[in-house]
Amino acid sequence: MNDIRRIRTAAACLVAGLLCLGGLWVFAADYERIEAIAQGQGTQMRIRQNVSIIIYEFSTDEDQKALKEAFAAAGQKGLFNAVSKMQSHGRIALSGTLGYDINYIKEFKIPEGRKIRMVTDRLIRFGEAWGDTRSKEYELSAFEIILGPDKDSSSGMLFPRIKLQLDEKTNEVVLKAFENPFKLLNIIDYPAK
Repeated sequence: MNDIRRIRTAAACLVAGLLCLGGLWVFAADYERIEAIAQGQGTQMRIRQNVSIIIYEFSTDEDQKALKEAFAAAGQKGLFNAVSKMQSHGRIALSGTLGYDINYIKEFKIPEGRKIRMVTDRLIRFGEAWGDTRSKEYELSAFEIILGPDKDSSSGMLFPRIKLQLDEKTNEVVLKAFENPFKLLNIIDYPAK
């Protein structure tokens, strides 16, 4: 009986050790991390939340082309379907949430440094779906961050609920936000190692 107990204890310790080593591997992985504070504007002025973004990899030019084609073919619904079928390229978490995947992350070189654009399908909460509210039409979330050479020159915006439309007069794609965007403050970039 004692031998069986020792074997079980040794097996449990081995499994726990392997899980810990696996967890350390995740933390040592080659990911870029961005931390910021989202400050509400207008009617949401009093809202402040910590934002944590982890970028596993950037989307490819093929991903960008697929989104453009989906929007051209079926508008907002086509874009939503294309984004929701993409694999995760990163993750975002706001304070008090578990977070969710970011399906499209594109990096652009600009004179000020780097511009990172992110689009993902957003979580539709139960009350929103049950009440069939107008906000359900705004199925996407978007972020844009400009990373300068130092913390003071970085800026960004978070659009919690958006939809894209084609302006018939100018024939350009315009972003329609359901609510005021959040300004990203105190942006700190932890580049991949």
